[in-house]
Amino acid sequence: QVQLVESGGGLVQAGGSLRLSCAASGRTFTYAMGWFRQAPGKEREFVSSINWPGGSTDYADSVKGRFTISRDNAKMTAYLQMNSLKPEDTAVYYCAASGYPTTSDYAGSIRSWGQGTQVTVSS
Repeated sequence: QVQLVESGGGLVQAGGSLRLSCAASGRTFTYAMGWFRQAPGKEREFVSSINWPGGSTDYADSVKGRFTISRDNAKMTAYLQMNSLKPEDTAVYYCAASGYPTTSDYAGSIRSWGQGTQVTVSS
């Protein structure tokens, strides 16, 4: 069973940046990783994913060009660099691990979730 622990959330002004981290525990890190978010009163939505070992990434249209996903396989950690943040990016961000190394049908292949970290962007 993979356990995921997020960190790096917080309060930032519009236009600012944050970097989220997601540390995984377990025997291997040979699976796709990614991020979802859930704003108050809204459904959880896909943000970004990255395959193993890390050459392929996907992004939601709303974050393309502003967010960058990456991973450090030696540290078993995935990251989400968020730049040019907007108030509409305010949400709880969840790290998620796939059961497979590829990002095809990533949202349908989640086997583990992190506890979530709050990101608040003030206007």
